[in-house]
Amino acid sequence: MDCNFTGIIIGVCSFFIIGLFHPIVIKAEYHFGKRVWPFFALFGGALLIASFLVENDMVSPLFGILSCSSFWSILELFQQEKRVEKGWFPKNPKRKK
Repeated sequence: MDCNFTGIIIGVCSFFIIGLFHPIVIKAEYHFGKRVWPFFALFGGALLIASFLVENDMVSPLFGILSCSSFWSILELFQQEKRVEKGWFPKNPKRKK
């Protein structure tokens, strides 16, 4: 019996990619604030284009997942700023608004 593990591998990678972006958003907001959102947009856009151009059945979906995670991180940056204002996360005392 031949098994296709592509789906489960992509699922596991998705799990880790989403888990990776959570602390990235927290650290980015702590050090730079929400003003870094264009970098997430550029990164997401580049990966979105790459996902269309790559013909590999494993890499193309992973680029798409990375792209969507990067775009979602833009929203999370703005929400993280609100969480910091509520006191749920520490505020960077060295960063000026």
